[in-house]
Amino acid sequence: MKVLIVEDNASMRTLLVTLLGGQGYTVVGQLENGNTLIEDIRRLQPTIVCLDYQLPGRNGLELLKDINADFPEIDVVFMTGSEDADIEKRAADSGASGFLRKPFGQKQILDELRQVCEVRQQADRAAQPAPEANGAKRNGTRPTAVIVDDNSSIRLVLKGVLSELGMHIVAQAGNGEEAVRAAQIHRPRVLFLDVNMPVLSGLDALPRIREVSPETAVVMVTGDTSRQLVQQAAGLGARGYIVKPVRPAYVESFLKKLLNPGS
Repeated sequence: MKVLIVEDNASMRTLLVTLLGGQGYTVVGQLENGNTLIEDIRRLQPTIVCLDYQLPGRNGLELLKDINADFPEIDVVFMTGSEDADIEKRAADSGASGFLRKPFGQKQILDELRQVCEVRQQADRAAQPAPEANGAKRNGTRPTAVIVDDNSSIRLVLKGVLSELGMHIVAQAGNGEEAVRAAQIHRPRVLFLDVNMPVLSGLDALPRIREVSPETAVVMVTGDTSRQLVQQAAGLGARGYIVKPVRPAYVESFLKKLLNPGS
């Protein structure tokens, strides 16, 4: 895996270069700010970006959105020493594949990178076309799903994880209005619905989805697991939630309970 480090602290950059290089990662570049980040990504072609939040000039959240817009296939591990209670949720909703709060230990970052790599490998495997005959047969027996998120990187990763777990993705959408239309057209077994989206939010779209496709189990996808949000979503008919960043083991456990209750 090729890693680009974006961190204004020289000691932290040195630590990451030494640690990751010793674990088989190739560090393709080090940046102390994000002023030329998009151009550097095009030039260096990393697979993972370790991105600090508090950088000179534009902050990490703004840069994260740019990365996901232009390079949804690249995973971003978001790093911060901020004590802002909402920063992890905001980073997850913006498409971060991993999150580290400083100070962190060597094991923490290696474990986080390992999980990020495993999720991406699942997404890449799921993106490989299946033989037509076998694929058609499998699609006829697999539970159907629609994925709705305004972040293309999150859609890509979630599609990979769900496909690996045996679901057939029949549609994807980027806002709540599109989610309602997709539910009405496809009537999927499960619809994975982001909370914070433009045009129509997930919570506003949820009752309309339930109306046009009452048999569909709607699962919220969010970085916010506050009691208020969970209760509000449940009151509107959601069957549960998946936490961002997406982790395959959690999604698998959740789907087993959702699709096979009592088993």
